[in-house]
Formats: sequence, C-alpha cells, structure tokens
Amino acid sequence: MNTLTRTSQGEGRLMTGFLNAIERAGNRLPEPALIFFYFLLIVMGLSAILSTLDFSVVNPVTRQTIEVNNLLAPAALTHTLSTMVTTFTGFAPLGIVLVAMLGVGVAERSGFINIALKKMLRVTPKRLLTPILIFVAMFSHVAADAGYVLVIPLGAIIFMSAGRHPLVGIAAAFAGVSGGFAANMVPTGNDALLQGFTQAAAQLLDSSYTVNTLCNLFFGIASSVLITLVGWWVTERIVEPRISKMAIDGDYSHQEDMSRYSEKESRAFNRASLVMIAGLGLLAALALPENSLLRGSDGTLTSYSAPIMQSIVPLIFLIFIIPGIVYGRLSGSFQNGKDVIAAMGDAMSKMGSYMVMAFFCAMFIKAFSDSNIGTLVALIGADGLKAMALPGEVTIIGMILLTAVVNLLIGSASAKWALLSPIMVPMLMAVGISPELTQAAFRIGDSCTNIITPMMVFFPLVVVYCQRYVKSGGVGTLVSMMMPYSIAFFIAWTLFLLAWWGLGMPLGLAAPYSWSAAG
Repeated sequence: MNTLTRTSQGEGRLMTGFLNAIERAGNRLPEPALIFFYFLLIVMGLSAILSTLDFSVVNPVTRQTIEVNNLLAPAALTHTLSTMVTTFTGFAPLGIVLVAMLGVGVAERSGFINIALKKMLRVTPKRLLTPILIFVAMFSHVAADAGYVLVIPLGAIIFMSAGRHPLVGIAAAFAGVSGGFAANMVPTGNDALLQGFTQAAAQLLDSSYTVNTLCNLFFGIASSVLITLVGWWVTERIVEPRISKMAIDGDYSHQEDMSRYSEKESRAFNRASLVMIAGLGLLAALALPENSLLRGSDGTLTSYSAPIMQSIVPLIFLIFIIPGIVYGRLSGSFQNGKDVIAAMGDAMSKMGSYMVMAFFCAMFIKAFSDSNIGTLVALIGADGLKAMALPGEVTIIGMILLTAVVNLLIGSASAKWALLSPIMVPMLMAVGISPELTQAAFRIGDSCTNIITPMMVFFPLVVVYCQRYVKSGGVGTLVSMMMPYSIAFFIAWTLFLLAWWGLGMPLGLAAPYSWSAAG
C-alpha cells in the first residue's frame, strides 16, 4: 500500500469519525419538537437579559438603533399567547406541505408514482442517478418550494428502488434543493427579489445606479454544473459509504421489486400520463399570452407576484391528484371516491409528527424574530467585516463567510439581504466592488449552510423524511449527512467565484465586477 493510499484512508477515517461525532451529539438531543421548545425558552430568557444592554447598532433599513425586545415582559407574553394560533397556522411551510401532500398522497397510494419510477429506472443509467437527482432538485427552484415537498421524498424512493440507501437519496436531493439554492439554469423569482434590495442599497451611494434582474444569470448557470459535480462526488465518495451502514427500520423499509409491472398497469400509466401532459399543455397555453392573467404586473411569469408563482402548490396538488385518480381507476387500485379520500387521509396521517414539530418551530422562529437577536448579530458581524478593510478578494471571501454564519440564525434569504445589503453593497462599492458581484457572493453564502441549520423552515420536514426509513434518525443524523456538502460547496463555490472573476467571465446581464464614483 503506497503512502498516498494510506493518507487517503486516514483522511477518510478522520472525516467519518468527525461526522459520527456530530451525529451522536445531535441525536443525544431531545426530540426535534422539544429542541425547538427549549430554544424558545432560551431565546425568551436571553432576550430579557440582552434587553437591558445598549449595543448602539443602527438598523440600516429603519435608521433606528437596534434594541433587543424582552419577550418575558407582560405585553410581549400577552402578544405571544394571543397570536399563538395564527403563528402556527401562518407558518409558511405548513400549508405548502399539507396541500401538496394531499395530491402527491393520492398519486402515491394509487401506484401512479411507483410505476413512473419503475419506468424511469429502466432508462436511467444507475451511475448517473445521483447527478440527475441533484440537477433536477436544483431545477425545482423554478417552482418555488416544490422541491422540498416533492423532489426530496421522491429522491429517497428512487434510491431505495435502485437498491441504494434511501437516506442517500434524501441527502443528494436536499443538497440540490437547498444547498444549491443560488444555482439554476433559468431565472427564478429569487432573482427579482434580491435585485430589488441590491439596487436600493447601491443607490444609497450612487442614486442613478440600476441593477439588472438577471445580473447573476450566467454565473448561476455555470454554478448549477459545479454544484451537480461537487454534490455527485460528495454523495458517492463521502456520504453514501457512511450512510449505507445504517439499518433501514422505518415504516418505509420494504423494498419493492422495481423491475416488474403488469401490462394493465403500464396502459393505465400511459393514459394517466397523457392526462398530466394535457393539463400541463393547458397551463402553458393559458400562461404564454402576453396578457395572461397568470403573469405578474411586470408581465413576467417568474416574479414572486405572478399568480402562477403564487399558485405553484395548488398546481402541484392538481397535477398529481388528477393523474393519480385516473391511474387508480384504470388500474383498479381505486374503486370509488371513498378510496381517493382514504388515500388523502393516509397521506395526512403520516404528517402528524411534522405538524407537532412545525408548531414549536413556528413559535421559536417568531420569538427569535421578535426579539431582534438575529438582526443584532447580523449587523454586528457586518460592521466587523467593514472595520477590517481587507483586499477585494479577501473581502468577498469574508462576505461569503459572514452570510453563511448569519444564515445559521436567519433562514430567510430576503430577510438577511434586507439587513446586510444596505451595509455590504455600499461598503464594497467604496472599495471598487460592484453590487452585482456582492450579490453573487451573498447568494453563495446563503446557500451553503441552508442544509445544516434548523432555522431553515423546511429542515424539520426533512428530519421527518429521514425518520420514515431510519426511526432513530434525528437532527444529528441530518446535520452529519449534510455537513460534507456544506463544507464542499462553500470551498468549491467560493474558489469558483474567484476564478470566474479572475477570468473576467460575465456574471450575468449588465453585470460589471467593479464600480467607481466616476462611472
């Protein structure tokens, strides 16, 4: 055995030991719902202590000094109690998950999804399963949060059907959906959302400065290739060898023979697929006209305000439930409407633990936001980076690192950028770095740590997905699975941005790398 091989094996054992330690530590924690409950108590207690201190940090949006709000004050406690129900029902992922799962549940129970996977596995080379899943997961950003409720659980089913561990499929899909959030082959609503904050921040220094909505488009396209390749390598070299040793003991532990299906099932699937295609065709016909009611006020289909974007989850519901019903009737798995309702009920029964977790998660995130602690930490970090006055390349790395750290505390990309952009964009403009490059750096940091922070609102849902297959799986299991992706994405993506910048490759449309007061 040569020295290189021994070194490689030693590094592999070191990484495995590190990840196992994270998993053990994380899984020694209480149930995820209780973790959020304890975090809620900690935040409330910490807010009472910090509310007595003066930090002299100014919010660049409101121009007011940041004050930590005491959540144990009588008025705050009264507000918490009076809004508890709406805090839970208004928790963004809750409705998205439940409505989508009603439709997907029918398609799954009828057998429609199962046959689709069987046919897909027949034509997909097994060695390309991982990159295809990661790429599809990244592409799902076009449909808002569809990837979390659709692609990730399907990733588990696809991998298990191919004879691989289902948690590997969850990890690869989660890495694509969330870890690769800033990478995509086509524009998404997030481009327009961030552009608004970037332009407003740039105009604090240059009132005539404008930022193109697609200023990061080309870099995002190239990044989708990078993240697919890096995610592929991490999955098969680091994650899968470790996860494959986990015993599958959950409710979904049965592995069906995915090589067989009857002629009747095939005919039913073909007709149900035609119904799905017809539905998608009708949707396209309604959306394409320039005066379509599905377009936003700016005439686009991808802006957050566009009705089609607002209707993504109901569309997922319809796109799956209708073919599911057609397939069920033609294949014989559904005899009447009662069977359809039973399928929907069965889908909801499996979401009980998620709903409990979502209640406490919603309460914690609301309290953390109301306390202003996250805002305070973000602004102090930004001020610290500003005070260092580092060279341009080092500043960009610091910007990515700062965003990645802040992302552990503030899950919403728009909330983070609303806070950081008024500081970071003018600050970097002052040292010659363009707003477009600063936004690209932010998006990398915002993506890399999405997959390891419970503050990401869909994180509890992914924990539930894991527990379907490995009952002992918990927060530690998921974090240990995703940590290699987070580290690899951070390093590779940061170096990629620096190389892209160094080579002078275009970031996007009308996107310079530098800025000067002279124009």
